[in-house]
Amino acid sequence: MFNSFPKLLSAAVITLKLLFASLFFGLFIGLLFAILRLNKNILINKFAYGYSYVFRGTPLLVQIFIIYFGLAQIEYLRTSFLWVILKEPYWCAIIAFTLNTGAYTSEILRSAFQTIKPGIIEAGKSLGISNKIIFYKIQIPIAIRQSLPAYGNEIILMMKGTSLASTVTLMDLTGVAKYIISTTFKPIEVFIVAGGIYLFMTFIIHNVIKYLEKKYSFQQ
Repeated sequence: MFNSFPKLLSAAVITLKLLFASLFFGLFIGLLFAILRLNKNILINKFAYGYSYVFRGTPLLVQIFIIYFGLAQIEYLRTSFLWVILKEPYWCAIIAFTLNTGAYTSEILRSAFQTIKPGIIEAGKSLGISNKIIFYKIQIPIAIRQSLPAYGNEIILMMKGTSLASTVTLMDLTGVAKYIISTTFKPIEVFIVAGGIYLFMTFIIHNVIKYLEKKYSFQQ
């Protein structure tokens, strides 16, 4: 257990890189599709709903396999500039994680937008504030604050979901744990250490979200 700890701790850096990159891009995608879900145009609305439905309704592991193994079967992609990215398991994992967390984030933000009281928007209009400013300066900040608890859960789920990156040869925390087990034949000890590191990261994320909730909590 003591010998495996430094190796697993170093591998946790890869796990955190995958997590933060996926959350960064996923937040923008989630916000975009949350806005599209609120659009009154039925085609745009259904398109956004379809994206959310597909990525929330299928296993993350299947999504990773389709992106990493499936797209490689398309000859056009193998001869295009996209192949520079799609041939790398690291970027394929980030793409899969981003699209997955983006779908969940879009639903979280959509719900938050819909809970904003109409009176707040009407008050902004009565002051002569344009709809664009109301949306960016009032609605988005309120929606983000209201979605913090649910989004905190999504971050934790995404952090644990990064363990699937090991299935496409990435040496993240789980990948390194599997490698150590294959050479030491000590699965219990190694997975206890790996689980402890995951638990510690969950503890940090939970407390950061809890702090942000307390800091930005307010009554509408």
